[in-house]
Amino acid sequence: MSFEFFCATDTGRARNNNEDSVSMDEAASLIVLADGMGGYNAGEVASGMATSFLTTELGRWLREASSTALDTDVKRAMDICVDNGNRAIFNAANSNPQYAGMGTTLVVAVFRDSRLLLGHVGDSRGYRLRAGRLVQITHDHSLLQEQIDAGLITVEQAAFSANKNLVTRAVGVEDTVLLETHVHEVMPGDLYLLCSDGLSDMLDDESISQLLQACDSLDEAAGALIDAANDAGGKDNISVILARGRSSSTASRSWWPFRK
Repeated sequence: MSFEFFCATDTGRARNNNEDSVSMDEAASLIVLADGMGGYNAGEVASGMATSFLTTELGRWLREASSTALDTDVKRAMDICVDNGNRAIFNAANSNPQYAGMGTTLVVAVFRDSRLLLGHVGDSRGYRLRAGRLVQITHDHSLLQEQIDAGLITVEQAAFSANKNLVTRAVGVEDTVLLETHVHEVMPGDLYLLCSDGLSDMLDDESISQLLQACDSLDEAAGALIDAANDAGGKDNISVILARGRSSSTASRSWWPFRK
C-alpha cells in the first residue's frame, strides 16, 4: 500500500504567533504534529524541537531499518526517540529562563504497508475516516477526558467546560514521558487525520467528518477544515495532517504547504 500526505498549519484568528508544528518524512512514511505551550515563544520552540527531532532521528532509523524491522522494533524506536526528544526539551527549559515550563503535545504516525503505529502525548488527536464513519483513535491525556472517563461530566458538557486545554501528559515538562502507542489496521481508502486542539475544540466530530467527505483532494480537505475552524472563532492555532492509503498500483503524491 502507498500513501499520500498533506500538512497545513494556521495561526488562527485570536493568536499572534503559531505554537503548532507539523513535519513529515515521506520516504519513511512518518508524520508528526505538535502543539506547544509556554510563555514568550517557548511553546513554538518546544513544538519545533519535537517535530524536528522526531522527523530527523526516527525518520533516519525507519529508512535504515526498511521493511525488515518488526512492529515491536518500530515501537521501541518511537519510544526511544520520544524519550530523547523529551529530555532535550526538558534540558532546554531548565537551562534557559525564557523557556521555563515549556512543553508540547505530540502525535506521531508511522505507516507500514497495511498497518499504522500511532503514538501520542497530550490532547492533540488522531482520527480515522473509513466507509463514511469517523472514529477518534487516540485518547486525550487531559483533565477533561479524565472527568468524562470517571462519569463526572458528559461529552456534551465537556464542550462548554472551563477545563479545556489542561493536559495531564506533555513532552518536555518532566524528565521522562510515556508515549501511548497503538497499532491499527490500514485499509485502502482510509483517511487519517492528525490535528491540534485548535481544530477539535472548534469543530465537533460530525462537522469534521462531513468536511472530509465533501472534499476529493487532501489539500482541499485541509483547507476546508482550517477555514471552518476559523469561521467558528479560530481561538487557537490550527494544524492538520492528512494521510490516505491507496493500493500500491497507484502512484503516491505528497503536499506540504503552510498557511499563514
